[in-house]
Amino acid sequence: MPYKFLHMHAPQHRDSTLLTEGSPKKVITAFAFPIFLSQLFQQLYNTADAWIVSTYLGDEAFAAVTSSGSLIFLMISFFVGASMGAGVVISRYFGAGNRERMSKAVHSSVAVSLLCGLFLTGMGVLLAPRIPVWMQLDPAVQPYAIPYLRCYFMGSVALVMYNTFKGIMNAVGDSKRPLYFLIVSSVTNVFLDWLFLGPMGLDIRWAAIATALSQALSALLCLRQLAKKDTVYALQWSKLRIDGWSLREILRYGLPTGVQNSVIGLANVMVQSNINTFGKVGTAACGAYSRIEGFAFLPITSFSMALTTFIGQNLGAKLHDRAKQGARFGILSGVLLAESVGLLFWFFAKPLISLFIDDPESIAIGVRQAHVETLFYCLLAFSHLVAGICRGAGKAFVPMFIMLAVWCVFRIAYITVAMQIDHNIVLLFCAYPLTWFISSVIYLIYYLKSDWVHGFDKQKQLV
Repeated sequence: MPYKFLHMHAPQHRDSTLLTEGSPKKVITAFAFPIFLSQLFQQLYNTADAWIVSTYLGDEAFAAVTSSGSLIFLMISFFVGASMGAGVVISRYFGAGNRERMSKAVHSSVAVSLLCGLFLTGMGVLLAPRIPVWMQLDPAVQPYAIPYLRCYFMGSVALVMYNTFKGIMNAVGDSKRPLYFLIVSSVTNVFLDWLFLGPMGLDIRWAAIATALSQALSALLCLRQLAKKDTVYALQWSKLRIDGWSLREILRYGLPTGVQNSVIGLANVMVQSNINTFGKVGTAACGAYSRIEGFAFLPITSFSMALTTFIGQNLGAKLHDRAKQGARFGILSGVLLAESVGLLFWFFAKPLISLFIDDPESIAIGVRQAHVETLFYCLLAFSHLVAGICRGAGKAFVPMFIMLAVWCVFRIAYITVAMQIDHNIVLLFCAYPLTWFISSVIYLIYYLKSDWVHGFDKQKQLV
């Protein structure tokens, strides 16, 4: 039933930070920087993982790992996106000073995530033998992809739970501890990759096992922090249950984000399937490019997550003008940083791509992809940043519909038609900047014309 709350500045814990106080520029930057570093370490260990696989197991194994990325993203993105809904709800309750509702949301999100992780594990292991066939992987690559996928999905529970735990801590303004835990996890993963594939001479399954073990470590470290009694989240096993009200709120904001991530993942799988038709040369080239491209997402992801929490806390505290001010700063910063990374990638594409593959034809394809896409990272950043603002403002359905229409339906339609006209891999690369441009125009119109700041106030359950 509807309830009322009193906004008050509760005593602050060392594990939380109110983003409703101080200069918006400073608090957003201070909150985004640890997220940036955590994403950087994650990207570095993903890159190191791919490099170690390529070095010890060859190009076919490397193609199997990199080509599996889009499918793995599709499988886990819904659950990771849904967990963002919990972060939005928790940040709103935290900003509003409603600790009772916040606690119920925390425990409900953990319970739901545990069930989702178990479901994802079962589905991933069951479908692993069929996935490479569906994605039209080169026959030489499939024997590597199947065992890798099966072992990777066996660690799904740890992956889902880590993202949930990290989202809870971020929601209350704690972005430093997830960074520390991820650093430990990243170092562990790289060491285990080297140990299993190098000195021990094991096969590709152990690359996935190393990833699963490192994810489990980061999840356990987060759980240890969340379970401390003196923390603002104070996770207790005796309270671990699904609260109906909290579940509805989490689904209200998380379901659209989960669907959004899934449709993006579906489009990426379609693109990857078409890339695979160009053989292991095209697959390896695009896989190498994707590893470098991940670094362009660092400022985008960090500022998008920071804006979601910042907007959530400030609208929960009814600080509308402050929310607008922070949104403008976050968009400008994220766009400029992403474009700077894109320019560096454009100029140094060949030596960067060559870090992962040796074949001249594959390197040339990877460089071509970089020259088609990297100058438009500013558009990619703008779309993601406004989407993060929308989620924090309780408008999660807006980015879902935009991504579904543009990044999924239009992108797939374009690729289908383009490949029928001319089976040219460059036409595939053009799909990305084209759809980034269209979504950015739509987001700009919505951002300027819509009264997104006040949308959350109209929902009685949080007023």
